[in-house]
Amino acid sequence: MGDTETHQVTRLLAEWSDGSEKALEELMPLVYAELHKMAGRYLNKQGGHTLQTTELIHEAYLKLAGADERNWKNRAHFFGVAAQAMRHILVDYARAKGRAKRGGSPQRITLEDHLYVTDERTDEIVALDDALNELETLDARKSRVVELRFFGGMNTDEIAGVLDVSPNTVKRDWRFARSWLLNELQRG
Repeated sequence: MGDTETHQVTRLLAEWSDGSEKALEELMPLVYAELHKMAGRYLNKQGGHTLQTTELIHEAYLKLAGADERNWKNRAHFFGVAAQAMRHILVDYARAKGRAKRGGSPQRITLEDHLYVTDERTDEIVALDDALNELETLDARKSRVVELRFFGGMNTDEIAGVLDVSPNTVKRDWRFARSWLLNELQRG
């Protein structure tokens, strides 16, 4: 995305925050490709975990459009919140899949029926989410770095922009969080 588009996205986000539905209509074509890349990067990392990218984007869009709080600071902030929405969708879906697998009552999931999370991956996604929630109580920024990288598919510079820190800080946070999470998941 070039500087002109980045500024246009930021302007439209501000207008949308002020209640302009027209701004939302203009915004979505500008951010759709980036949302698609984010979802695709995450789903491609997940061997055996196959959700359709388009469905994940649409669910995230519904969460973002329906949110009461829309005080978007800028483009990076918007994509950070989008990554968080994707994480919640995927974790909710994995938890529901796990409940159904263990004989619990299935929860209605708004993702299409032809989408699935394999049984092998549901427990991993739920365990990762639980560990991230624990890490968040210790260090919220490190948890956010993992969320943006793993669920949002963002690179170091993009994460630095969202969190308003240096790329070196993101690298240090990522190294620490990755080690901490591996330790937690192995203890699991």
